[in-house]
Amino acid sequence: YAPKVRPAQLPADLSAFTGRRSELARSHALLPDEGEREGEQPAAVVISAIGGMAGVGKTTLAVRWAHEVAHRFPDGQLYVNLRGFDPTGPVMDPADAIRSFLDAFGVHPNRIPAGLDAQAALYRSLLAGRRVLVLLDNARDTEQVRPLLPGAPGCLAIVTSRNQLHGLIAADGARPVTLDVLTVPEAREFLARRLGADRLTAESDAADEIVALCGRLPLALAIVSARAAVHPGFSLSSIAAELRRGHGSLDAFAGGDPVTDARSVFSWSYRTLSPAAARLFRLLALHPGPCCSTAAAASLVGLREPEVRPSLAELVRAQLLTEETPGRFASHELLRAYGAELAHAQDSKDDRSAARHRMQDHYLHTALAADTSMAPHRERFPLPPAAPGSGPLAFPDAREAADWIETERSVLLSSVEQDARYGSTGHCWRLAAILELFLDRRGRWQEQLTMQTFAVTAAQRLGDVYGQAHAHQVLGFVSGRLKRHDEARAQLSRALELYGELNDPVGLGRTHRYLAFQSNRLGRHLQALDHYRQAAVYYREASHTAGLGSIFNEVGWTYILLGEYEKALAQCRRSLALHQEIGDRNGEAAAWDSLGYAHHHLRQYQQALASYGHALDLYRDLRDCSLEADTLVHIGDTQAALGAPVRAASAWVRALEIFDGFDHPDAEAVRDRLRRLGAPSHRESPALRV
Repeated sequence: YAPKVRPAQLPADLSAFTGRRSELARSHALLPDEGEREGEQPAAVVISAIGGMAGVGKTTLAVRWAHEVAHRFPDGQLYVNLRGFDPTGPVMDPADAIRSFLDAFGVHPNRIPAGLDAQAALYRSLLAGRRVLVLLDNARDTEQVRPLLPGAPGCLAIVTSRNQLHGLIAADGARPVTLDVLTVPEAREFLARRLGADRLTAESDAADEIVALCGRLPLALAIVSARAAVHPGFSLSSIAAELRRGHGSLDAFAGGDPVTDARSVFSWSYRTLSPAAARLFRLLALHPGPCCSTAAAASLVGLREPEVRPSLAELVRAQLLTEETPGRFASHELLRAYGAELAHAQDSKDDRSAARHRMQDHYLHTALAADTSMAPHRERFPLPPAAPGSGPLAFPDAREAADWIETERSVLLSSVEQDARYGSTGHCWRLAAILELFLDRRGRWQEQLTMQTFAVTAAQRLGDVYGQAHAHQVLGFVSGRLKRHDEARAQLSRALELYGELNDPVGLGRTHRYLAFQSNRLGRHLQALDHYRQAAVYYREASHTAGLGSIFNEVGWTYILLGEYEKALAQCRRSLALHQEIGDRNGEAAAWDSLGYAHHHLRQYQQALASYGHALDLYRDLRDCSLEADTLVHIGDTQAALGAPVRAASAWVRALEIFDGFDHPDAEAVRDRLRRLGAPSHRESPALRV
């Protein structure tokens, strides 16, 4: 059928190839040891499927690897661009690709049979007994690739595609190699190879900014470095400034031809999508990032979770999304910019606004459900009804509620910031208010400060007096946590003024409680008691029983600070009885903890441990790990006072594990206790395992 021809069709290797050392190593590991006896062949054809988003460098890696191993395939190297995602031509028919391969082996056209199956059989027959490398570049899907795979052992097929070729992996044994963006050192090396190391060294900070603004995507870095190379008089600082001004746009990544223009390159992935997946891709650009859950994605398009999963899976297969963890999705910043451009071009302003509103309602009402699960008796303000299609979640217990907030924390902060800048509905300050308790318990005080600052700005823009009052109140409280005492006093005073205008007794009472907290921090305990008395008047006016119970407990704590422990016990018992009466288990746990603290200072250590035990049981039952850790610290203190260092260390180590789990600032104080005791800060000792 064909003369002995050895095709050598590989494209030229890129001299400025950068990085990808681990990916190359994994690829080389797919092949048998090169030291095998001459002529010995592996038992099966080796297939490597190199995947990744558009512009990530799949072809560049495939060509580099193919050149590095070409000597192991002396009977030829075949290459074809299947144009699965190609702005320069239509998708290639597999039959056309096979005919080009048969031509490369010198098969006379008259010898080529009709029909794809017969042509594929001839192609496989030609490869039998030969060592041939086949590079199938830019494949659309498994169906396009499968007829082109060698059937003979000793051959290597390298496939690149923007789509995840699950069928090829599952049925044909392909080994996946998925490319991510470059690491920061690799991206700097990429620029240095093209612009010269001296130029990068001279403007190192600007180079780092270029790397960040390009999102470490090789295509974007190539476009920007080409511009810098063509204009050697342009400083890297000026190019970085240009990128910064265009942040969120693809204008700076126009390469001048369809192959290197970012919009054009991305468009060929977008064009393959179903209408439902295309709409989801556009609306996902409205999400504040960095990761979007299945439930949040469903809210953007107004569907239920099962209805949106096929579109999410399609976007993942098309490498337009990455599933970072099960049910959580992310996309490259430049793809988000492309999606935002498409959304503004194809979706009406009303549609975009409705999608954003559903998403914000999803987060707002889910956050409320989480907060209610964690603290069902704390005072709350009513929310407007959730928009249809927003799909808020519910939680079976406080632990799952807290886990959801922790998982979504960066998204929620971004959502507050986004609404502060562009919103007109009050989502910003309401979401910030709902998250107050969680952020305080986790010691996320700087995040709290940032969030409430956005909330004040948003509420002022809307003329929402209640929103302003609440945000000023929490700003005052967290400023006290951060020891910014003058700022705390100013913010709380402003909150009192605004709640006074509203004639809101609950808001006034809570603000006086926060003023009492601030007074106690400054050692002004009698002043704190005065604020608590005023708070109690307002709470009685509002019939806020749970709030009164909290005041009694906080008054008891203030008496402890004053050294009046019997008075403290009386107030804490009063708090305990009231919380038990209304079924407020959070308040009951807090009262037990305070009772333990008072007994400890009276040197009634066994009574202290008994009280702490009640608090610990409740916190564990409530799945409130942050307050569980506080009580464990107190238990450790009492055990140390009893002369039981092993038990003290055990309690402190467990508290430290909890605090370290969410990077709480109180962790260092626990470490200090363990250091003074001479105990390890982890459970390395069998005696500390509880």
